[in-house]
Amino acid sequence: MVFLSKTIEMEKLSVLIVEDEKRLAEVLRKQFEEEGFQAEIAFDGFAARKLVSERSYSIIILDINLPLVNGFDLCREIRSANSSVPIIFLTALGTQENKLNGFELGADDYILKPFDFRELLARVNVFLKRTHNVAPPVIIKVANLEVNFDTKTVVRDNKKIDLTTKEFLLLEIFLKNKDKLLSREFILEHVWGFDFDPSTNIIDVYINYLRKKVDKDFEPKLIHNKFGFGFYFSENEL
Repeated sequence: MVFLSKTIEMEKLSVLIVEDEKRLAEVLRKQFEEEGFQAEIAFDGFAARKLVSERSYSIIILDINLPLVNGFDLCREIRSANSSVPIIFLTALGTQENKLNGFELGADDYILKPFDFRELLARVNVFLKRTHNVAPPVIIKVANLEVNFDTKTVVRDNKKIDLTTKEFLLLEIFLKNKDKLLSREFILEHVWGFDFDPSTNIIDVYINYLRKKVDKDFEPKLIHNKFGFGFYFSENEL
């Protein structure tokens, strides 16, 4: 038995087997169920299309020569609707052209028949671990402001705001220290490093830039200053 990571084992994994050779499909279902999967079979492309539209699967095993809707067309349809579910072609079509076509349509792997189930399972586990280890996007929301730290995008009141690298870094420092009073020295150290003269007005300049972009035309105001102490980011004045 191939053991999955603890994170994956905590969930009930599901596999869709799209295979028109009924004996092989039933054998695969039994083998996957013995490994702890919830396995379903579609014997033709049309039935698979219906199942995929109604349910979510952890992984899809897909033949190419299928009745009604072939595997290439089905892969294209699945991938256009779902960019993350792993798709493995399991087929007797072994030409280079077929393989390239499969990958171009969005398949994650291409295994030729006849095959060893242990190899198939090992490859399935690789993709499942990869899928489950992807960290969710880091998004922080304050009032009507939303910042995605993965894509470096800033939106306020459904309006996209373009920031320079330093402006984004300054905003990040504020967001990660929301409702905290930040001294000039702290901001200078975390945004510009130690090499800047503490007496420089660069902080005021960039906070002014940031205010114009994320605060000026919106309510509530989020960037505040406390004279003699520093700046803070909050929906309310401290």
